Amino acid sequence: MAETDLPQLYLVTPPQFELSSFPDQLARALDAVEIACLRLELATRDEDTIARAADACREVAHARDIAIVIADHVLMVERLGLDGVHFTDGSRQVRKTRKDLGKDAIVGAFCGTSRHDGMTAGEQDADYVAFGPVGTSNLGTGEIAGRDLFQWWTEMIEVPIVAEGGLTEALVRDFAPVTDFFSVGEEIWGTDDPIAALTTLAAARG
Repeated sequence: MAETDLPQLYLVTPPQFELSSFPDQLARALDAVEIACLRLELATRDEDTIARAADACREVAHARDIAIVIADHVLMVERLGLDGVHFTDGSRQVRKTRKDLGKDAIVGAFCGTSRHDGMTAGEQDADYVAFGPVGTSNLGTGEIAGRDLFQWWTEMIEVPIVAEGGLTEALVRDFAPVTDFFSVGEEIWGTDDPIAALTTLAAARG
């Protein structure tokens, strides 16, 4: 399968990182594997910390013509020169945000395992809908977004779909025919060699 036919990779930052070292690590990751989009998703709610992290990551991403979005903090998008926002709480803010940010901004929504929420986000002009986790997890209810959901979506809905949460090589191989993107974050940053882990998952697409 040609590279252009494969699902693209969507890279998510760690929930916290050192500004002194992470930008270099991020640059190596973006240079190692073709990445479609970067998401800044920090655990902190400290505005200054988020802004400094966003500035550093934006510089690395935009130098490589890669879009960068931020999780949830929609008011920071324009102020920090980011390309859009990813909502972790489903579709409920998509319509207003699309109106506020305009048609050129990226607006995405994580909709868990809810087909209905995903369809609502799509109807409200989301650029993509993410479902997950696709791998087993003790987080939340433990419910998994199964392959059948992705199969149905790709056959019935035109809005691009993202598989995220608990990805493994086996899951990437299994879901590659039925998703447009794989969102990769904790799967690589928690390893001894994130670049190698990213490369391994990328290769598993086909």
